[in-house]
Amino acid sequence: MKFKLFPKIIFVFIVSLLFFNCDKSEDGIPTDLEIENFVWGGLNAYYLWQSDVPDLSDLRFSNQNQLNSYLEGFSSPENLFDNLLYTAENSYPANEKGYDRFSWIVDDYVALENAFQGITVSNGMDFQLYLENGSTTNVYGVVRYVVPGSDAKTQGVLRGMVFSSVDGTQITANNYQDLLFGTNTDYTINLADFNGGNPILNGTSIALSKIQIQENPVAIVETFTEGTKKIGYLLYNQFASSYDSELNAAFGTFKASGVTDLIVDLRYNGGGSVQTATYLGSMITTESNTTVFSKQVWNEKVMENNDASNFINYFTDKITDTNESINSLNLSTVYFIVSEDTASASELVINALSAYIDVKLVGTQTVGKQVGSITLYDSEGYGRNGADLNTNHTYAMQPIVLEIKNANEENNPNGYTAEVQLEEDFGLDTGVINLGELGSKTEPLLARTIQYITTGARSTGKTITTFNKNKITNSKLQRPFANEMYVDFK
Repeated sequence: MKFKLFPKIIFVFIVSLLFFNCDKSEDGIPTDLEIENFVWGGLNAYYLWQSDVPDLSDLRFSNQNQLNSYLEGFSSPENLFDNLLYTAENSYPANEKGYDRFSWIVDDYVALENAFQGITVSNGMDFQLYLENGSTTNVYGVVRYVVPGSDAKTQGVLRGMVFSSVDGTQITANNYQDLLFGTNTDYTINLADFNGGNPILNGTSIALSKIQIQENPVAIVETFTEGTKKIGYLLYNQFASSYDSELNAAFGTFKASGVTDLIVDLRYNGGGSVQTATYLGSMITTESNTTVFSKQVWNEKVMENNDASNFINYFTDKITDTNESINSLNLSTVYFIVSEDTASASELVINALSAYIDVKLVGTQTVGKQVGSITLYDSEGYGRNGADLNTNHTYAMQPIVLEIKNANEENNPNGYTAEVQLEEDFGLDTGVINLGELGSKTEPLLARTIQYITTGARSTGKTITTFNKNKITNSKLQRPFANEMYVDFK
């Protein structure tokens, strides 16, 4: 089992139950229980809370036949997986630490792998859904971001547009899943005037098609001159390892421009690769290759069977896959724009850097996801390239396997609170939507961050008003891997 995060280290781990291996015929695993057997075995080996779930105990079953009888009691692999997750109901002693809300199982690991590299079937319109003012049923959407090169971009969808119907049908709390996130690849949004949160259709419609697109997460790279300060701005939307070179090139631009202050906009960044997070941290500030960036805590079995040094991640001066030198700005202060959609690997960078440099946050409180996952496949060793990869199905799991901390052994499961609090203006308190243009100095959150850099002023002069009761969801959260932080595992 090889973790790309630790390219020189081979993890040796022996599953305690010696009667399990990947030879299904010899082990007496019925064909119709192959997937369930994989689910139980993978979680028993790697799940972070394995010792807290009685049915995952190494002593729960004494032989394969007993395990088979247990597995037969579940209606599907998904049903089994859900019942083995760490919750107050299935843990012993009673769970006082919450529950696992981040583990996933999928029946198509190709789609999972694509999602981690920004490849999705989408029309490219990223939006937030709200209940209409005073309504418990009617819903409207506001466009937050449009992916370059997507159909939404081609059809003229713009940030700040409002829509309240799809294909002529009013969006409601009961039908938005089917209308916007169902199996339909084509739909038409019916635009509306905002009208203070009670939208009125204005007769304009835009037809959109979902196609497979790959989004470059290095979305906007800008530099601004403010007096003696040269400010770099990066809108970064996902820690996708296939774009590590593009990320490094952006920092090459900043370095060549003599950037003295940096703003990294993570407001829509739900996370991704831990290795890419390490690269970003190393691009922001310069530390030696022996300086700890982060530390990982796995379950007891994994920790006991591996040297403690294997779980330490270090700053680096190279991108491993390409051998490129890191373009580091060697900053002592960095500014992040954050929101309630900022999670996992984004929070890791914030937390890891805070042990060494001054980290400033502008926006709203982040999600609070200090745990990470790996992809487990049905093979010997559970890796993608493991021996005897089972080709009878394409199920894979993305279970939480580690907790991650900074060099000071710190993290924050409640999320990180911005010292300059300001949320995107969707018009709920002003009656007028004022999102601004991303990357423009007049965009409210960017403008406020520039002001913070140039004046040091923290107060926004206004009280934060949260409208969570009006929020339904957003399009990114409907992706199954929206807030992932994962370690590459082979």
